[in-house]
Amino acid sequence: TVDTHANNIMVVKVGDKFPDVTLFEGSPAGAVKTSEILAGKKVVLFALPGAFTPGCSKTHLPGYIEDYDQFKAKGVDTIVCVSVNDPFVMAAWGESFKVGDKIRMLADPRGELAEALDVVLDLTAVLGNKRSKRYSMLIEDGCVKHFNLEEDGGGLTCSLSNNLLSAI
Repeated sequence: TVDTHANNIMVVKVGDKFPDVTLFEGSPAGAVKTSEILAGKKVVLFALPGAFTPGCSKTHLPGYIEDYDQFKAKGVDTIVCVSVNDPFVMAAWGESFKVGDKIRMLADPRGELAEALDVVLDLTAVLGNKRSKRYSMLIEDGCVKHFNLEEDGGGLTCSLSNNLLSAI
């Protein structure tokens, strides 16, 4: 089922269809619809508050890079990292970690995905704008199969790679 708030924001739960929004890969010209990324595929998608931030760079992204082969062995077609950053920052961050073809580094520059999932984290005071809470998901053919949301927004527990990997 889909819960809605007065502002018509959808809270996605296991079993729901993933919202279709436009994200960006590499540059503003690299628009990609989530429906296209997810159609007919088994996808791991994880999101975090910001590229180049300490927790994201020291723990979150590296875990998914390290566990890439294990995810592939479990039938995962694609791993996607999303953050409320611009696409140039996400591309540079991916290059700095040498993600290559292992992880698609997608930007949600206006926070549209974060809003659609109701996972907006207000970090205006420290990072200058609203960001996304940290979470991880397993999505099969556009349907959410597993959802690990860090309730405090920035914790490094349930959304880590090893926790999603063990749930698959």
